[in-house]
Amino acid sequence: MRTASGIVNSSGKIIAGVVLITAGYSADGKYSHFLLVQSPITFGDISLAAGNYVIGWQRGEDALIVKFYDAATGEEHGAVMAHRLATGSRVESFRIWPPSNNSILQIGRFAIPYILEKQPAK
Repeated sequence: MRTASGIVNSSGKIIAGVVLITAGYSADGKYSHFLLVQSPITFGDISLAAGNYVIGWQRGEDALIVKFYDAATGEEHGAVMAHRLATGSRVESFRIWPPSNNSILQIGRFAIPYILEKQPAK
């Protein structure tokens, strides 16, 4: 399970993902990861509601340009920059770090900060 990762928020909702492909189509920057979101989450300036998403990335000069798409329709939700982690950081093919440790989604040597949105009271 080195290519899958996930967290559970305080309401028991899951945010998890997995690497779909590491060569071929992913080289063009589309659909390299699948992301399941059961509770709203924000990556950079992209807010995602509960749903299924695919992630793709393209290499920039010293960052990754990471795009989020709706898994069912392919509709793009936007792009954020994933910045290189400090030298000496462990390389992970895909990892969602728990907010208590480090609120980031990590792809390789790069990371995107995230914010878990608060659930409305029932």
